[in-house]
Amino acid sequence: MSAAKSHLEVLPRSLQFLLVLGFIALAVFPFVSTDFYAAMMARMMILAIFAMSLDLLQGVTGLVSLGHAAFFGIGGYFLSLVSSDSGTVSLWWTLPGAVLASAAFALVIGFFVVRTHGIYFIMVTMAFAQMLFYLVFDNKEIGLLGLSLRTGGSDGVYINLKPDAAVFDLEQKKTFYFFTLACLVGVYLFLRRLLWSPFGRVLAGIRVNEHRMRALGYGTFGYKLAAFTLAGGLAGLAGYLWGAQTGFVNPELMGFHMSAHAIMMVILGGMGNFAGAIVGAFAFEYLLHLFKDLPDVGAFRAGKHWQLWMGLFIVAVVAFAPRGLLGLADRLLRGKGAGRG
Repeated sequence: MSAAKSHLEVLPRSLQFLLVLGFIALAVFPFVSTDFYAAMMARMMILAIFAMSLDLLQGVTGLVSLGHAAFFGIGGYFLSLVSSDSGTVSLWWTLPGAVLASAAFALVIGFFVVRTHGIYFIMVTMAFAQMLFYLVFDNKEIGLLGLSLRTGGSDGVYINLKPDAAVFDLEQKKTFYFFTLACLVGVYLFLRRLLWSPFGRVLAGIRVNEHRMRALGYGTFGYKLAAFTLAGGLAGLAGYLWGAQTGFVNPELMGFHMSAHAIMMVILGGMGNFAGAIVGAFAFEYLLHLFKDLPDVGAFRAGKHWQLWMGLFIVAVVAFAPRGLLGLADRLLRGKGAGRG
């Protein structure tokens, strides 16, 4: 089976149709639900952007990062650092600023980590992320270039006002919802176009056989560094939206668990096509809430052990639907068994 088909890079028309229906459902959702569920759906969309940014590394390029949440956290902390309690800041410079700040950190970190391979890459990315995590966790303020950056330490920091977009009001919950949806659609379309560009084809080739790509004359280090930087910038976009919606950022956004959750989202939905990352993010968050709300069985608190049920579910998906939930849907629509590879 070709690498493209094994990663379901070419989405069948049936899945394309379901994807369009999903986006239409997201557009209609705030009009038929309460503000609480609309806010929950917006959080899922933000996490879907985060998952797509990781899928560029993990699913397309073949680089599994356990430190991707560092860039997610940087995006959120950038917004907190430039925000003021006395007035709003402009969306139109703070959003690009968060993306550029996250991309800059990814560029510096990537310069060292993309030189490694396999398990070493995984461990080095986690090491850099943990360094950033503890730098923020252990310091309520960080001095940099004569500036005092308020990080709040382990307590985190509040963002009391959403950015000012001038032409629309992000304080309105429906407006913020649709802005997040626009970001989700924009990132998806951008990454799908990137996937089939010459740059994206080189990244896919690196995933399949990096040695052969080097033999063909491609500078794989530069391509991997570019992918790492772009993925970091997109993760920063998701972190910025997270901080704007929740009004709060803390070191946990940079922690190992956040990176692990992103990896599980990508695996759950299916790697290498970005639609799978969206499906995986929504499925993971829905199952998380479902398992946490499980009723007690006698003295056994089923909801408290939600990680157990989530782990079993992901193991089942990997075992019986190795291309993820999107691949499973494809097989069901084609009338084939989901268990065959």
